Amino acid sequence: MPIWEAKQACPDGIYIKRDFRWYEAISKRMLAELREHFSPRVENYSIDESFWAGYPCPGMDFQASAVHIRDHMLRVVGVPVTVAFARTRTLAKLFADTSKPFGAVAVLDQDRERELLAKLPVTEIAGIGARRAARLEPYGLKTCLDLARASRRLVRDLLTVVGQDLHDELNGIQVTPIRTQRTPHKNIARGGSLAGRVKDAFTLYGWLIRNVERLIEELHFHEVRPSTLTVYISYFEHPSAGGEVSLGVPSDRFDVIADAAKIGLGKAWRPGRQATHMHLIASKLKRAGSWQQGLFDMPDERAEALARVKREINETFGRFKIRSGATLYANDFYQDPANEYDVCDIRGKFCF
Repeated sequence: MPIWEAKQACPDGIYIKRDFRWYEAISKRMLAELREHFSPRVENYSIDESFWAGYPCPGMDFQASAVHIRDHMLRVVGVPVTVAFARTRTLAKLFADTSKPFGAVAVLDQDRERELLAKLPVTEIAGIGARRAARLEPYGLKTCLDLARASRRLVRDLLTVVGQDLHDELNGIQVTPIRTQRTPHKNIARGGSLAGRVKDAFTLYGWLIRNVERLIEELHFHEVRPSTLTVYISYFEHPSAGGEVSLGVPSDRFDVIADAAKIGLGKAWRPGRQATHMHLIASKLKRAGSWQQGLFDMPDERAEALARVKREINETFGRFKIRSGATLYANDFYQDPANEYDVCDIRGKFCF
């Protein structure tokens, strides 16, 4: 559970800092081992999950290979993993998820596939949650096997082309390829939980600037500038709200993004309601060499110099060692030693 909820349940507990940078280092080590020893085509799906084009290890069948890879990762990288071989990535993820922890399985026989699918509810499939399951239930589609045996046309009607692709993959037809490199971003977003329920406007503003700083980190890393910024706020027991702002000229400058974010927050804020999550979405991205200043837009050398010094200090001494004074409104978060100014911003993944 989130730490702030755990503290309420166990206020005298000892809470250890989450070291996301070390988590990222371990993730990269695992990827390197997969690419070097087991497959030339590996997709970094998330910080702790990968797909790869599966081949049996020399002198082994697929089941023995699954065990070998699992044991190799524990021995070399030092972390327990679960490994599953299957005919498609959807089946592989399904069998891996249901083999945790520390499983090693190879399910390549169709009869064995169907035996396992018959035992699993459709909600075990990544991409099918409670709402989609509710759409399927009136048609008697309750298990993964029910979905695999259903009419492809019916599944498409109920779950659109996304469900059709899942149906194909459940039947052993490879639809989604292994993507060794992610496609260029169409949008970049930063945000997440507000570590509780926030009702105070100034605290919400502090979180806004925190997420602006995180967003600008990513814009600089990917060398893109947005033309549009959107602020979304989720509220406890109330509908979410959003505010979209056009920047006029694509920009990655703190002052420009922060000013736009304040306008977006003004549109998304609902006074008196308890906010639980915030997301900033930068869209209509322009890549280096494709942006152009407006005719009357003059560079702000002071703001750019300040941003450069701030970035150099943080790159040298750690993220958010220098941060905007506006984040003082969210200082409770920064002062909590369980956070240590860090968040899980892991680059290179396809989803999270």
